[in-house]
Amino acid sequence: MRNRRDFIRNAAGATAGLLMTGTRLLGAPARQVGAAPGKRREVSIAGRRVKTVDVHAHCFVPEVWDVVKNTPLAEQAKGNLTGTIALGNPQRLIDMDAQGIDYQAININAWGYSADRTLARDVVAIQNQKISEWCAKHPDRFVGMASLALQYPELAAEQLEQAVKKLGLRGAAIGGSVEGQELSDRKFDPFWAKAEELGVLLFMHPQPAPGTTQNMRLQGKGGLGNTIGNPLETSVFLSHLIFEGTLDRFPGLKICAAHAGGYLASYLGRSDALCGRGGALGADCKALKKKPSEYFRRELLVDTMIFREDGLRHLVAEAGVGQLVYGTDYPFDWPVGIDFVLNASFLSNADKEAVLGGNAMKLLRIAS
Repeated sequence: MRNRRDFIRNAAGATAGLLMTGTRLLGAPARQVGAAPGKRREVSIAGRRVKTVDVHAHCFVPEVWDVVKNTPLAEQAKGNLTGTIALGNPQRLIDMDAQGIDYQAININAWGYSADRTLARDVVAIQNQKISEWCAKHPDRFVGMASLALQYPELAAEQLEQAVKKLGLRGAAIGGSVEGQELSDRKFDPFWAKAEELGVLLFMHPQPAPGTTQNMRLQGKGGLGNTIGNPLETSVFLSHLIFEGTLDRFPGLKICAAHAGGYLASYLGRSDALCGRGGALGADCKALKKKPSEYFRRELLVDTMIFREDGLRHLVAEAGVGQLVYGTDYPFDWPVGIDFVLNASFLSNADKEAVLGGNAMKLLRIAS
């Protein structure tokens, strides 16, 4: 988590004054983080006020320190106890007002999958409790996503049920793998079954993982573990869920993949083409109930962190407007503000309203 934060800080400095739109680089994007207190921006489309929801908004619960300070998780936690990411920092609401964000679906980026059962249970308990309390304090600005001990799938299922039914959380945040294990492994079926039963949104975000974000070839300049590795982790995660049959076993799942679905959403034709071939590779598709691309029209959602209008246009073509939700990666300062969607010339007003908030409000049960 510390490496990711350092990368974003450096990248933000290197790209200050640049905005990616279409296929050009234009000047002076508004900062998404660190705004001065001021009037709340209210977003309107065609003269009508619309609600906006950021589904890709991270936080960290400082109170977890008392649980992990003398454990192997302490090093991961201590760099996130203060600053904008810390839950309770008033800068979060100031930034939301400046951006024009009505609601954040706050989540804790998956961590602690290496913890033993007792520690994992205690970490999740304090995190979910504090998120619930924060959302109860600000019900008109936040909904909460649970954290889970996915390394223990049955425990994770219990935690998800408690978070939803007792703490009022609206879904959960999960990583793309668990200590090198793919979430398509049948050992995770009890968790997937519970998520399907509850009908809640799961927000998948990459975390350090062997072979993708921690691939040795991604060392060096360019922050490649983040810029390439994070979307790669998402692509691998989604591909395993499709080809290993997880989405067929649990067709009611609602999974939102961070970073626009990684590379998979932009290269679905290759997966579909594989399933049209014969031979050993094509045989991997015989048990699937539909083409890989078709899973993006029902079970899989993606956020809008694609940065360029042409990329957003392609996402809409591949997944459909109904499968897109707005996301910023707060508190990391990427140039993906509200205007990125508002200025998309190919979207209708109804499309813009759906992407900026309408879709997420249905998924997260936010009253209009």
